[in-house]
Amino acid sequence: MFNTHDPQVLPLKHGVKPSCVVLPSQGQGSTLDFLCQRLPAVARADWLRRMASGEVVDELGRPVTAATPLLTGLRIYYYREVVQEPPMPFRAAVLYQDAHLVVADKPHFLPVTPGGRYIQNTLLVQLKNQLGLPDLSPIHRIDRDTAGLVLLAPRRCDRGAYQALFRERSVHKVYEAIAPYRPDIAFPREHASRMTESGHFIRMHEVPGPPNSHTRIELLEHNARWARYRLHPVSGKRHQLRVHMAALGLGLLGDGLYPVVDDAPEGDFSRPLRLLAQEIAFTDPITGQERRFTSRRTLGALPQ
Repeated sequence: MFNTHDPQVLPLKHGVKPSCVVLPSQGQGSTLDFLCQRLPAVARADWLRRMASGEVVDELGRPVTAATPLLTGLRIYYYREVVQEPPMPFRAAVLYQDAHLVVADKPHFLPVTPGGRYIQNTLLVQLKNQLGLPDLSPIHRIDRDTAGLVLLAPRRCDRGAYQALFRERSVHKVYEAIAPYRPDIAFPREHASRMTESGHFIRMHEVPGPPNSHTRIELLEHNARWARYRLHPVSGKRHQLRVHMAALGLGLLGDGLYPVVDDAPEGDFSRPLRLLAQEIAFTDPITGQERRFTSRRTLGALPQ
């Protein structure tokens, strides 16, 4: 008997786990009708093709067909498909691997997890296929635009212990960034603010209220126009470093979201975000060892 909460009722397909949708408590028609309504981007003919191939099943592993009735609360599993996934000419390097931890050094532009138009061309799927680790999963978040260190857990049973380190702020992270130089701003400095979703695309913004984000910023070097900064995020809000630097009038070089939306067209890799997850240190919750990892990537010289 299959576990009703286990997505492995379908095996991994090229390193990708099946997606899941739960049938509603009310509704009419068939499961096929519901899938067409819930996921309109997938044509009815495509659902029929997938069903005929045995790639749509319920939580008990039973094939879903055009005649399968709409059963309240039943989980349906299926494979996501991208007809034309954009090419991604970048791959991550594996800096460290043991039974409990994988440390990857991610290039700019490479998404960490499947989403949108990217499935195979993501860090997670690349590493699952490369390392043969079907249960591999990221321990923390890092933007597609940011390069540098990503921690992943090969085993489900270890994942929670590592994620707790980030929740409890027991991980020391260091980033490097290139942004404008402003002689009127003194460094080192700390920036704390309240950040929330802006309601515009995926952007965050600062609002009045008690701070929930905190970054320490150091100036490393500069020329007349540009500077290299070391950033220490104390908290871990989405886009925190990008928002904090932009709030100081120091929007990061190559940033297509802050301070204004100016994203490069799909497939244009000429404007990488000059932000690097450079170093990470923590006490390993599984082995008790002190861990410190450093990216081998660089942001290059300051532009003139």
